[in-house]
Amino acid sequence: ELAVEVRTLALDLAAPDAIETLHLATATLEVGVAIYNAAYAPIGEVVATAPEVLARVVEVNVLGPLLFARSFAAPMLVRRRGAIVLVSSLAGLQGTPRLAAYASSKAFISVLAEGLWGELRRSGVDVLGVSAGAIRTPGYAAATRREAPGTLDPDVVVERALRAIGGGPTFVPGWFNRVAGWLVGRLLPRRLAVAVMAASTSELT
Repeated sequence: ELAVEVRTLALDLAAPDAIETLHLATATLEVGVAIYNAAYAPIGEVVATAPEVLARVVEVNVLGPLLFARSFAAPMLVRRRGAIVLVSSLAGLQGTPRLAAYASSKAFISVLAEGLWGELRRSGVDVLGVSAGAIRTPGYAAATRREAPGTLDPDVVVERALRAIGGGPTFVPGWFNRVAGWLVGRLLPRRLAVAVMAASTSELT
């Protein structure tokens, strides 16, 4: 219907050579928009989580987007056009009990996107960090007993995020999520913000 060719590549993004494999697989293509939307989010307290699980959070959520952005930015800089989208989370705006490792990794992505946007903004290459709220996916449905306010369908998040490219370094899809992010991330005292997030994650399984 859209007259496009779809290519798939199965990768374990925690593998040391994952991003290099992806880079080689796309080397002959002119990638106009590169989106890193992978995340690993183990639920539970840090002290009760195995070290190898915590290491996987760093590999997928921190090292992955960092190397991904570097890999795809290089050819875009040569062409002087393109865009990189890094998907973060509202959880990264403050400490989030029972998702502490995941939330802190998403904070890294948000700051990374802002920094890259500043580095590349005059080169013709745009960078956008998307701080998404809850998204209506099978994984989210399996982890929670009730939907959080402001939950969005995946296609809505994608459409709004793509429209936001070129509008600045960060974007929060959904008016409820923007208000909630401002309240919890900027207005509330930190201890209260953490308490709010603790309540929101208390039923996650």
